[in-house]
Amino acid sequence: MNVTGTITMSMRELDRLRVIQAVTERRLKPGRAAERLGVSVRQIERLVLRYSADGARGLVSGKRGCAGHHRLPEGVAQRAIALIRERYADFGPTLAGEKLRECHGINLAVETVRSLMTAAGLWVPRKQRPPRIHQPRNRRACLGELIQIDGSEHRWFEDRAPQCTLLVFIDDATGRLMTLHFTATESTFSYFEALSKYLTTHGKPVAFYSDKAGVFYVKNRSSTAGKGVTQFGRALYELNIDAFCANTSQAKGRVERANLTLQDRLVKELRLRGINTWEAANAYAPSFIADFNRRFGRPPRSAHDAHRPLRDDDDLRQSLAHRVWRKVTHALTVQYDRVMYLLEDTSANRLLIHQQVEVVEYPSGCIEVQAGGEVLSCGTYDRIARIDQGAEVENKRLAHALEAARLLQAKRDDRRACDAPSRTHRGEQVRAKKALEGLKKQRALSIADMNEAILEVSANAMRERGAAAPPQPHNLNTKKPNIRAKRDICI
Repeated sequence: MNVTGTITMSMRELDRLRVIQAVTERRLKPGRAAERLGVSVRQIERLVLRYSADGARGLVSGKRGCAGHHRLPEGVAQRAIALIRERYADFGPTLAGEKLRECHGINLAVETVRSLMTAAGLWVPRKQRPPRIHQPRNRRACLGELIQIDGSEHRWFEDRAPQCTLLVFIDDATGRLMTLHFTATESTFSYFEALSKYLTTHGKPVAFYSDKAGVFYVKNRSSTAGKGVTQFGRALYELNIDAFCANTSQAKGRVERANLTLQDRLVKELRLRGINTWEAANAYAPSFIADFNRRFGRPPRSAHDAHRPLRDDDDLRQSLAHRVWRKVTHALTVQYDRVMYLLEDTSANRLLIHQQVEVVEYPSGCIEVQAGGEVLSCGTYDRIARIDQGAEVENKRLAHALEAARLLQAKRDDRRACDAPSRTHRGEQVRAKKALEGLKKQRALSIADMNEAILEVSANAMRERGAAAPPQPHNLNTKKPNIRAKRDICI
């Protein structure tokens, strides 16, 4: 055994040395040594052999001093840090890593870039950053100068009705509630209804202050018509009202704290009065607002009221509507929300071919096609048809055919596909990109689905006559059929 030389050992390796020495001197059994070190008995035997051959040096890890297999090539880390310090000092690790890969050919993982920037002092981990301080902001000077708006989703009727949303308009200068509106969700049409109620009662304020919800703020500006303006923002622009979005919830703390108070007081008031519906709650809202403002409202610093009356040319019905541009085809048709609008074949309408017209949808569900402010007369062809109008069925089998059609329709996802608000304006805007679970898109319906519906109708008819149901077919044609071209249905 070579006992000369200098070695470096960790505390774990030093403990291992003491245990192996005890096993070698027969002061400790290999089984107890294996339990103490957390290894197998065979590993203890290997360590004993290595200790007998090389002494304490045999228990030192052979990887010490060797470069790791995943170590960065020489100079890559230094070059990356130099580039980040020179060009991307204010970039985050993710964006800096992308620029290193795209512009300089240095392919590093995001966490590697993060650790390099942290070590160089160019990035501070979020857990090590001091907490943000949100100091209070002075109230505005006069009534109507800034109105904070927000929606609060809550069980306002407790267990007496489903959960719904309350839209709250509160004045920043006085803390007074201006409008309360109960609705299903925070949709564009819901805010249009609340805004119409506000403007009719108080007039036009200087500005509204909201969060960055999709009703007020566009993250992907290229996806919207116009210059990244939502329908709500477009309506405010037409009415000459400014709109601002807060970066944090603390910035609009006035309305956030009011929501907490309403979730306590308003819920109990609705319970005491036995109010269980939106309509009854909206009818009671003005009385609650008057009592709330008497208790919690405060006088403004200035007696001036910044509200402006509605002008004669302010058309709330046209402004508070969902408006989108569509192009007229050579066949005098306009596509909108899976519905084809058929314009009348007139000389005036022919001039609109390949021109842009506006499709206007109102909160009531009414839809108009307008050009230059004039309503165009048109018919509709709904692509989501309930029954195939081309099917020819014998009169005595009509009931069975309709039953089979009903079963087939129950499997179809009939949601609208575009960004337009719901027809009932009670829900949020929907994107029917993917069929609901258990349903299929119209083009995904196959002959197997048709056969299954026919067999189910046949089985029901057999049961009514007291006969056994027909056997299930073994080979069904699974080729996708042309539902529109099928001419008859046989039972």
